[in-house]
Parts: sequence; structure tokens; C-alpha cells
Amino acid sequence: MAKNMKTQAERLLVGRHLELSSRHRAKARGDASSKIRSLSTFHRYRQALTLAGKWARVHHGIRRLDHLTREMAQAYLDQRRSSGIGQKQLHNDRIAMQFVTGKLPSVTSLEAPPKESRQYSRDEVERIAMRQSEPSRLATRIAYEAGLRAHELLTLRRSDEDAPSSSRSWRSDRFLGRQGVRYVVTGKGGLAREVLLSSKLAENLEARRLENPRPITDRGIHYRSYYMIGGGLAWSNSFSRGSLLEIGLSRGAHGLRHSYAHARFDELRALGLTEQKAKLILSQELGHFRPQIVDTYLR
Repeated sequence: MAKNMKTQAERLLVGRHLELSSRHRAKARGDASSKIRSLSTFHRYRQALTLAGKWARVHHGIRRLDHLTREMAQAYLDQRRSSGIGQKQLHNDRIAMQFVTGKLPSVTSLEAPPKESRQYSRDEVERIAMRQSEPSRLATRIAYEAGLRAHELLTLRRSDEDAPSSSRSWRSDRFLGRQGVRYVVTGKGGLAREVLLSSKLAENLEARRLENPRPITDRGIHYRSYYMIGGGLAWSNSFSRGSLLEIGLSRGAHGLRHSYAHARFDELRALGLTEQKAKLILSQELGHFRPQIVDTYLR
């Protein structure tokens, strides 16, 4: 009897395509394979394959995920496209199904790009923070000041305890014009990068340092957090609730990265840097190495 689609998706990905390691280290050693190298990516692809398999079972009668054909996959993508999902999710669905069907043509979303910026003002951030518990309040201030993702808050380490990924060439002019204390966080694909906190915020963070790191599981991924602060999905939900209560809407905790990008870009331009150089610096501070991706944050 065929297993349910989620079990089939998990076994297929774990058995053939999962290889947990930093993709940045893999690139450095010349490994350009398409292996899945992080648990967060694995969870996304497993979910995408599960939904695709359930759809194919209803519409084409298949009971085994490995019976999914390219024609079925393309029809599923067309259906998803017509439902109005975003380009990122559509791309994720396509990549996931390619582990079963082989290469599929790209599909462009019908979703109109968002016109309204996701950034928060400093005043809005502080008002939202005051709606949160003290650990989450500090996390919100750190995320705003350093442009952190939700899970990166759980990975904060002092710069004397960790180091940025050696597989990348880091610009020496990162944090130009700013003073503070450097920490290291681990972001997408296992990339470790330095972030900068003001001396006051670093002092507040160190006041909540744990004698022994606490294990935290966030969205199926295990972390060892060295500080008693918020982070991950629980903090993200806390921020969204506070935003709804305080300003009547939520742009999501990821909006704090947009806030950082806007503020930092304006700072760098005020220092006399060209737009291109400002984007190069900002892209690395955000944990990217493509200046064009900064445009997404500056909308």
C-alpha cells in the first residue's frame, strides 16, 4: 500500500537529495551539485512535493509520488500560477518537483509586485516593541538595528567566539560610518556573517547572556542560543501581533530588514558613495552578495 504523500516526499528527498552542509563551503570546494544542504530548504521542498502529490492524486489518480510526470507537474504549476501565488513560491514548487520529473520550464507569476514598502519607521518599531515581552522587545530592537532574519536572532555569537564564513570575500568597508560591537550570525545556506550593534544594545544583549546555551527548535531546525532573547517563529508572531495592535496592520517581522536596508542605504549615500557601491556594501551587510537584490528591499 502506498504511503501518504508527505512520507513519500520525505523518503524521496532524504534518500536521494539531502546532504546537510553549507552550500557556501560546497561552492568553495567546487561542488556545484543540486543537493539540498539545509533543513529549512528540505522542509520547504517536502511541503511543496506533498501538495503537488496530493493534487496529482486527485486529478490524475496517482498513488505514488515518483509517478508524477512532467505533464502533470506543468499542469500543477499552471494551476498554481492562475491561483495568484507569488513568484518565490512558484519557483519553489518548480524546483521541488524537478527532483522527481527532471528539469521544468520557468513559470512567471501573475501576482502584481507589491507597490508599498514593507519598512517600519523607528517610532513604529519602538511602539511595537513596547507591546512585547522583554526578551522579544530586545530581539526586535536588535533585528531593526542589524537587519536580522527571525532565525538569525537565535544564532547570535560574539565575534571572539565565531567568525564569518571564510569561503566568501568580505568587503573591508562594511559598516562604514557606524560604530559599535560586532557579532556573528548564521543565515541562509549556513553563511556566517558579521553584524554590528550599538554599544548600548550590545550591553543589553550581554546582560541576557546564558551561562549555558539553551537548545531551541524553530520550524524543525535545532539551534543553540547563547542569549535569553526572542527569535524564530515565536518572536516573528509576537512582532506581528504587536504591529496589528499598535499600528493596525502588520508588514511582517521581515519588514525590519527592509527598514535596515532603507536607513543604511540613505546613510551610505549621504557619505558620498555611489548608488552601486552603496548597494554592494549593503548586500553583504544583509547576507547577500548580489547588489541587485537590494532593490527588493528598497521598494
